Amino acid sequence: MALKKRKKTISEFSMASMTDMIFLLLIFFMITSTVVVPNAIKVILPQSQQQTKAKPLTRVTIDSDLNYYVAFGKQKEKQVAFDDITPFLQDCYAKDPEVYVALYADETIPYKEVVKVLDIANKNNFKMILVTRSK
Repeated sequence: MALKKRKKTISEFSMASMTDMIFLLLIFFMITSTVVVPNAIKVILPQSQQQTKAKPLTRVTIDSDLNYYVAFGKQKEKQVAFDDITPFLQDCYAKDPEVYVALYADETIPYKEVVKVLDIANKNNFKMILVTRSK
């Protein structure tokens, strides 16, 4: 007897191998996504109902017109350009390495302006406190 070769038709195509590949890719991406850690700016955030124990000696203030002000200790705030904030904070850090920088930001300013100042603190390893108003 002669054996006839049987042709596979489209209706007989098995999707099992394709399904296995999809599940393997899904598992791969689920595992690798847990390994990725986003860059975060580490900031000491005080609670708005309590006073923080840290004594901020240096202040950076951003008003609603996006003007920057800096002060050290009991000095009066003086207006500076954004580029002058980093050298000012570095001078304060040279005077006292345990200094905390308090950031006073008006609630109406864009978030990116706050992040720019936080980025300066992060690059220079300054301890930063975001000042909030109490409830």
